[in-house]
Amino acid sequence: MRPPAVPPPRAGAGASAVTEGELRAWGEALGRATHPPLVIALVGELGAGKTTLVQAICRGYGVTDDVTSPTFALVQQYAAPASPVYHLDLYRLRSPSELAQLGWDELMAERALVIVEWPERAGSLFPADHLLIELRHLPDDPGRRLLLAGGHRGAEAFGGDEA
Repeated sequence: MRPPAVPPPRAGAGASAVTEGELRAWGEALGRATHPPLVIALVGELGAGKTTLVQAICRGYGVTDDVTSPTFALVQQYAAPASPVYHLDLYRLRSPSELAQLGWDELMAERALVIVEWPERAGSLFPADHLLIELRHLPDDPGRRLLLAGGHRGAEAFGGDEA
């Protein structure tokens, strides 16, 4: 099966149920299509495949290092040909005020690819201009995830419509 378009439409207009292999292929395609600066908000419950998707996006973007979850470090930085990549996991934040300790304002201002897991923890400090990607478990099909993406300002850069 061919992976869904980059990015697939938001719910209401459609969604894609993907296997792990299809999720990886889609993530790599997204990474290849990405141009900095771009902030990606990655939403999904524990075990939905967020880190798998981050690894694939980074691979497509040109990161050659092993990409790991920044759950305890909160921020991982990787080198890529087009720009640095910052992978943030905000799960352990207690409030958006803690973002200052991570250099949040500097990261958001940098010409980079910034991928944020648990973006809702940033509250109103999360930039409005971002790509939203959501992964959901499918209760009746544990081998697949529901992938929803798009619905952001800047979607036209990926061939989609603005929400």
